[in-house]
Amino acid sequence: MVRVVNDPVTIANRLRPVLLRLARELRREIHSLGVTGGQVSLLSQVKHNPGITASELAERERVSAPGMSGHLVRLEAAGLIERKRATDRRRIGLYLTAEGAKVLRSVRGRRTAWLSARLERLEPADRELIEDALDSLEKLMDA
Repeated sequence: MVRVVNDPVTIANRLRPVLLRLARELRREIHSLGVTGGQVSLLSQVKHNPGITASELAERERVSAPGMSGHLVRLEAAGLIERKRATDRRRIGLYLTAEGAKVLRSVRGRRTAWLSARLERLEPADRELIEDALDSLEKLMDA
């Protein structure tokens, strides 16, 4: 079998299943915390954008406004976010609660521990290759 080098379609076909499996494994690490990967994504957005509105968050996450409303109701009921009315009383912003921040720290710790343990099993040369690829992967996400 001839392997085509530096072909975007060939790379995409090899990279996609690896990334999907990696994402699935990282999601499994947070299951015991009682949150989903999607909820973690929302909590992270709220953390990095305090006061973001529900409609702004829906747009960023590419979710419909009614769909976002349901997600936010669950996060609020769990005590992970809170809604605060702005001083002009027209805008209602979303903020991470102390419990929400605690969950995000736990998620990050578990995911980092799992990934670090897996990386440790690799040969140093393989870890170096992955490290070298990080800049390109970050560029891929910004493109």
